[in-house]
Amino acid sequence: MKETIFEALRESHAIQRSLIRKLMLSHPGERRVELFTALRIELAAHEAAEERYLYAPILMDDRGLHSSRDALADHHKMDEMVEDLQTRDHAGRGWMATVHKLSKELHDHLREEEKIFFQLSGKILTSAQKTSLATKYRRDYRRMHVTLQEA
Repeated sequence: MKETIFEALRESHAIQRSLIRKLMLSHPGERRVELFTALRIELAAHEAAEERYLYAPILMDDRGLHSSRDALADHHKMDEMVEDLQTRDHAGRGWMATVHKLSKELHDHLREEEKIFFQLSGKILTSAQKTSLATKYRRDYRRMHVTLQEA
């Protein structure tokens, strides 16, 4: 059986959960910076590819309009937190407070996406679209990872 877009996305979701968990347990220093950088790249690559290959097609259907907008707003909120973290001292208390906020936002978003948005999307997309979008998502996700690591 061919992979669907949902399976491809869940794989990245697992990586995100693991990275944020490790980041929350980290101490100031090089490892914290490495974990944050890995999370920042993972989130950006995932969001870009997901928005192109899941949210965009779902936005085109009236049933998916509201949910897609909500999910996009979540991405925007998390992007702002990541940008804030990039500009602050990773050893400061305020930095970790923002990491905790990001963790909550991320976990809430992933839970909502997997429990509600994927089910709605599953009703909107055809089987062929689900497998085709998985291939396109994977290709763009890998491309974005490379682009972001080089930046």
